[in-house]
Amino acid sequence: MSWLGILLIGFAVTDLTHAVRRTRYLPECVGALAALVVGVLAGLTSGRDVVALLVIAVVVLLWGLTVTWGFGHPGPKPARVPLGLFVVALVAAVACSGLAPEAGGQLGRWLDSVTLPALEGLEADRFLLLLGAFAIQLSTGNVLVRLVLKSTGTINPRADGQMPPTQLKGGRLLGPLERVFILALALGGQVTAASVVVAAKGLLRFPELSSRDEQQTVHEMTEYFLLGSFASWLVALGAFVLVS
Repeated sequence: MSWLGILLIGFAVTDLTHAVRRTRYLPECVGALAALVVGVLAGLTSGRDVVALLVIAVVVLLWGLTVTWGFGHPGPKPARVPLGLFVVALVAAVACSGLAPEAGGQLGRWLDSVTLPALEGLEADRFLLLLGAFAIQLSTGNVLVRLVLKSTGTINPRADGQMPPTQLKGGRLLGPLERVFILALALGGQVTAASVVVAAKGLLRFPELSSRDEQQTVHEMTEYFLLGSFASWLVALGAFVLVS
């Protein structure tokens, strides 16, 4: 599963870099380089591993480029290109995970020497997968949600004129926190507690979604909220399935 973990890390680093500094071509290059560096640190230096790392780097580059292209062009269809790339890359990485050797190298030696209780006895493969799974809950999760919304024509109600201005704020911060919390609870065996978080979000936003003011916009806002929320939860639950 080492290749899958490195792929997720590459995606995550790309989107985090883009969130911090929106410079053309920089995020995807940083993400591809991060994937290569992590692979070397994990001791994946055989001929097959080098080929796999190069393929991962190319996929990460394509991810960053297609995301920028998808958001830069109007209409829902461009957003489906990066979504398709993400799904195909993920399926291919899972299918090829049995071919990946066990990670080790400097990363394995560091894990053997670390004294943190949470990392004691943790194998390098498992560490890479967990790191990638949690990392994509941050900026990559937001990107995926926005791509899903754009592909259905419901993204950015303030800018595209398809929906009225909204009072709902902080989604770019609350979304990652929510996904990380759900994933952590699920991995800890507290699936019921994770479902409580999902229910609580709906209750907190129910007053605004059911407001009597401007009732003609309530259905549009509800669709926007539900689609974005379910896409966000799916990112967390999908990561849980991968690491389980």
